[in-house]
This record gives sequence, structure tokens and C-alpha cells, in this order.
Amino acid sequence: MTPNLLGPALRTLTPLGLITGIVALVAALGLVLGGLGFRWDPLDLSRRRAEASEAVAARARADADARSVEAEGQAGQIARLDASLQTARSLDRATTLAIQDARTADDADQPLATDRADRLRDHDRELCRIAPDLVGCAAAPDPAAAGEPTM
Repeated sequence: MTPNLLGPALRTLTPLGLITGIVALVAALGLVLGGLGFRWDPLDLSRRRAEASEAVAARARADADARSVEAEGQAGQIARLDASLQTARSLDRATTLAIQDARTADDADQPLATDRADRLRDHDRELCRIAPDLVGCAAAPDPAAAGEPTM
């Protein structure tokens, strides 16, 4: 007969002491197994955390893409505005010169003569050269409907 060493020790423990001993043994076993690399995840929490992190990263990438597209659109808008302002300045300059020439011309108060008509045609050509999409230029589409007079 072999002596049972645990028997007398277990009989002397109270139920609370027995529960405390079992909890301590399970905690020690968990620490040892955790140190060896064993991970127990019955609720699959690590996968859920990884999926949540991936979703956050995807949202961040989408926001960054949206901001870059927004910045590109704003840069394009600024370029179009600059081009439009440059065209407006050129048109204003050409028109101002034509008005000054017309007012200081010798025949400014006389009916339209060939020289004045030539000056007006030259001015029109200059305007069409600066902004070919103006109404009345050769490259501009005719906005008048069928049967209406063109400008």
C-alpha cells in the first residue's frame, strides 16, 4: 500500500481553500502555457480585433483618396480660373485699345467708313484670336436656332 500524500492535505482544506487552490493551479498553468506560446481564444477576439483594424485602415485609405481627388479638383479649378482671368484681361486690353483708337480717330463722328470697318474687323479678329469660343468667331458654335438671325 502506497501512502497517499494528498489525501490528508485535501481533507484538512475547507471548501473555500480548495476552490482557491484550484484557481491558483489553473492560473499558474495558464501562465506557464502562455509563456510557451499557447493562446486560448474561445471567442475569437483576436480575429475580431484584426478585422476592426483592417476596416479602420480601409476607411483611412478611402478618406485619403477622397482628399487627394479633392485637391486635384481644386488645382484644376484654380488653373481654369487663372486661364479665364487671363483671357478676360486680354479681351479687356484689346477692347480698350480699340475703343481708344475709335474715339481718337479722325472719322470718329462720321458715318462708318471703310477704315473704321477695317478697324472693327481687326478688333473682332483679335478677340477671336484671344478667345476662339466667343460667339461670332469662326470656331464658336452658332447659338441661334433654325430661322433666327445670328449675332
